[in-house]
Amino acid sequence: MNLPPRELPHWADVALVPVASVATAFIAAGLVVLAIGENPFECLKILLQGALGSGEGIGFTLYYATNFIFTGLAVAVAFHAGLFNIGGEGQAYVAGLGAALVALWFDSTLPAIILLPLGVIASALFGAAWALIPAWLQAKRDSHIVITTIMFNFLAATLMVYLLVGPLKPMGSMAPDTRSFAASAALPTMQGMLGAIGLKIPASPLNISFLLALVMAALVWLLIWRSRLGYEIRAFGFNPEATRYAGISATRITIVTLLISGGLAGLMSANEILGVQHRLSLGFVSGYGFVGIAVALMGRSHPVGVVLASILFGVLYQGGAELAFDKPAITRDMIVVIQGLVILFAGALERQFRAPLTAIFGRRPTRAETQAATS
Repeated sequence: MNLPPRELPHWADVALVPVASVATAFIAAGLVVLAIGENPFECLKILLQGALGSGEGIGFTLYYATNFIFTGLAVAVAFHAGLFNIGGEGQAYVAGLGAALVALWFDSTLPAIILLPLGVIASALFGAAWALIPAWLQAKRDSHIVITTIMFNFLAATLMVYLLVGPLKPMGSMAPDTRSFAASAALPTMQGMLGAIGLKIPASPLNISFLLALVMAALVWLLIWRSRLGYEIRAFGFNPEATRYAGISATRITIVTLLISGGLAGLMSANEILGVQHRLSLGFVSGYGFVGIAVALMGRSHPVGVVLASILFGVLYQGGAELAFDKPAITRDMIVVIQGLVILFAGALERQFRAPLTAIFGRRPTRAETQAATS
């Protein structure tokens, strides 16, 4: 009698595999640090102290995490439909244009209570609009979504250069930026909001976008696991042919999913443009769209996992900056290497941990589970 293959328990799949991946990445990074003559334990202490050892450090960590939550959710939603949206970078870039146009046009006429929601909505709409053409090409012309979204990243960068050195550049300025927005176009900071109820925290870029990101994570969970559209998205991602026979439109699911994905990526720009920079400038996305891919992979495309993975990358960003400051031998490029190792082990080599963990924690499915799977 052939026994059914052992399966990894769900808890181990969602928790143990990512932890093993991250731990291995840090061990590999520690060996790199050791190779350049620095103490890896001391560097790890500085990194964690810089990211989590003070109120200011935590504020910066959560500010970075906010960007990763938006871009990670964007990639995760597309993953559930079997789509690889690698265009979060360009979608967030163009979304910044939407937020900036609202601020530039109305910051002298509209009050903040109207202007700020308009700016946030515009960022989501511009991000979704930038995903529309790749979505249509994928749905109608079977163009590969990876190639088209990569191309649109380059197009977004070119468009922004044209606008910021031309039509949007203030008279008499040489910098490729728009003018600064009025105070009414600035998102409330967490320091200001908590200060209003008597809680004092150090100044940092952390603003209300962090709460918006958590709300979006909850909404994505409801969409994917508690709505008919989410069921159709997951079914399409699992077996596109079967969903076609079931009467689910592949065109509709593809376009709607990528519009949602682009809108989520676009919300990242609200945190940057309306929350921190208060003007539109070149290169403000700074690779957050690409890191969102690693965040979604590490978070297993689940909103809770995406939030936790985003905080981890926030720690790497903020703690890495402190580490580069305290240890000149460890440059920002070294921090990028550490981030790359996390991406490598959490994404490309993640399956390497399954076999040994299955041998330790795996169980064989019960007869009822086997019959249910084969019926």
